[in-house]
Amino acid sequence: MTLPTASRAAGGSDLARPEPPFNIALVEEMLRLLSRAVRAHQLYLHNNPTYLRALDLLRNAFVPIWTHTDTLLFDVSDTQISWGGHVVVNEPDKTGDALPWVLYKDGIRGLTLLKGVEAQEIVTLVQILAKVRKAAPDEDDLLTLLWEHEFAGIRYRYIDAGIESAAAIDREEPTDPPRLVDSVALQEPPRENLLPPGVISMDDFDSTLYFLDDSEIEYLRGEIQTHYASDLRGNVVSVLLDVFEQQTDPAVRDEICGILDGLLVQLLAGSHLRTVAVLLREVNVAANRARDLTPAQRELLLSLPNRMSEPEAVSQLLQSLDERADLPPQDELNELFEQLRVGALGTIFGWLGRINSAAVRKLLEAAAERLASANTAELVRLIGAPEREIALEAVRRSGAAKAQAAVPALARLLTQGDPGMRLAAVQSLAGIATPGAMPHLERALDDADREVRVAAAKALGARQYRASLAKLEAAITGRRMPQADLTEKMAFFEAYGVLCGEPGIQLLDGILNRRGLFGQREDPELRACAALALGRIGTDQATAALRRAAADKEILVRNAVNRALRGVPA
Repeated sequence: MTLPTASRAAGGSDLARPEPPFNIALVEEMLRLLSRAVRAHQLYLHNNPTYLRALDLLRNAFVPIWTHTDTLLFDVSDTQISWGGHVVVNEPDKTGDALPWVLYKDGIRGLTLLKGVEAQEIVTLVQILAKVRKAAPDEDDLLTLLWEHEFAGIRYRYIDAGIESAAAIDREEPTDPPRLVDSVALQEPPRENLLPPGVISMDDFDSTLYFLDDSEIEYLRGEIQTHYASDLRGNVVSVLLDVFEQQTDPAVRDEICGILDGLLVQLLAGSHLRTVAVLLREVNVAANRARDLTPAQRELLLSLPNRMSEPEAVSQLLQSLDERADLPPQDELNELFEQLRVGALGTIFGWLGRINSAAVRKLLEAAAERLASANTAELVRLIGAPEREIALEAVRRSGAAKAQAAVPALARLLTQGDPGMRLAAVQSLAGIATPGAMPHLERALDDADREVRVAAAKALGARQYRASLAKLEAAITGRRMPQADLTEKMAFFEAYGVLCGEPGIQLLDGILNRRGLFGQREDPELRACAALALGRIGTDQATAALRRAAADKEILVRNAVNRALRGVPA
């Protein structure tokens, strides 16, 4: 049987090695997928499809192996990993990404994987190896991290790497003879050091470590804390962009763009949103300020904020925020969203209704409001978006931002949108309340939907738009009003009472107190609403009309009259 080439990498005769129990390519593929999963963990978020796909491939690689054996035993050297006497991983370069070196440098000399390890523990091993690859010298090493997790399906053989690398002591090398101390010299009294007058001796001062007073010690302590609390990532971004501006070599600039691209992924994975905002802001500055910048180089530099503003990237960011236990400060989120392109506004609007965390939704709404206020043109464009949730959120934000430019788009919705969209358009027009917006509210009094008519009547009364008085009067005296429900009647009558003043008392008094043929009166609900409208007018003549109905036999009318009289100023 001819073995794969990788099994001969260590040199020697193939005949001297034992025959592998099954195809060695299965083990090689599994270790290759392990290295790929470790690298994917470093490059992508934990919920990224690419990373999840790498884990699935790694798990599936164990399935054919477990049909032949229940245990995989590996020997580890600085450049190779061997299985059954055959080299399955060969990395001659001792780089930080090489799997043999990552294991070997922290003392791992043997690794055993048991059947069932792919269920969960292999994922933890991937996370540990990724962490060790980028760990600082003062962070936990691989042995410590493996010991903390107490694996059931992973076993390892190790040595103390520090002891192994220590230099051997030459036992034959002669040592210096011990020095003898003259006891008489120790007993000799010290000589008095006489100084001339006017010369100060340093022995007269306290030269211990605690010569500072309390205020100086507190100052130093505060400066040390400030230094260690400062985020150096922003400084790294500034240094890289300074080099980008000063160096005109295309190779240097391309390399810096690649570094910034990788740094952006790491910052997002670590939730350093403020530093991400600094990076996006500074690349815009550098793209406009750098000398001798070609169009291709400028496009390469601006690709970072462009890609960060794409729907997929924004969606991943918002999803990670929704799944986080600790929330970023509001100012960090605002800084990040201010650096995004305006095209990200639609994605943010679409996610507002899908956020599960109330705290995250509150943060996102505040950031979306700031972004919408700064990009009115995009906000108006999104009112006509085909996605209903995006268009509805754009309508709401237009009213909150008092965007006068949105009035034509909102007016079109009153004739084209569904009832929910028409209601949101009326509420936004009421929030804008400009002379150009109010006539559209007046036309909404005839809308086919009751909620829209009620909202329009309330808005006209609240904004005291007197141009709508004739339309309101026609509505309360028309044939449709008796068939309306009490809420709609009250909205129309109270708006009319706010706007009509004393000229409207005669109409309202007639509805409240007039008797028709054979002593019949108007519908009790209409009479009660007329009483409320008279209370809104509040003049002496309106009060007199109310008192004439104070003893009315209809309890609904009496209650409305008493309520209106209590609201009349004394």
